[in-house]
Amino acid sequence: MARGRPRIKIDYKQVEQLAAMQCTDEEIAAVLGVERSTIKRRKKDDDEFCTAYKKGKERGKASLRRMQFKVAEGGNATMLIWLGKQYLGQSDKTQQEISGPDGGPIEWVELVKVAQSDAEADS
Repeated sequence: MARGRPRIKIDYKQVEQLAAMQCTDEEIAAVLGVERSTIKRRKKDDDEFCTAYKKGKERGKASLRRMQFKVAEGGNATMLIWLGKQYLGQSDKTQQEISGPDGGPIEWVELVKVAQSDAEADS
């Protein structure tokens, strides 16, 4: 004898499509007309749901990546820079060096003296 409510039928193709658009669990639940807890539970205990969900997520990411490369290949400088940072380890980092008198290192003692003289001047 079965107990509890009957299992809600879910369209796995629709789950895959929603996941491909990178919808959140809340959004998928809303479109399917179920509670978010149903989505969480199905991701844990429904292999077919889980497969559709994962396949959709990965297909969506691959599609987005393909579009990004297409934009970059078209000469979009912003996308070229972003992809270079993501995949080639490129960065915008600049190095700055601050030196003390005569180009030497700044000593902590000098910083303390400056702070003290500034404090005395303010009083």
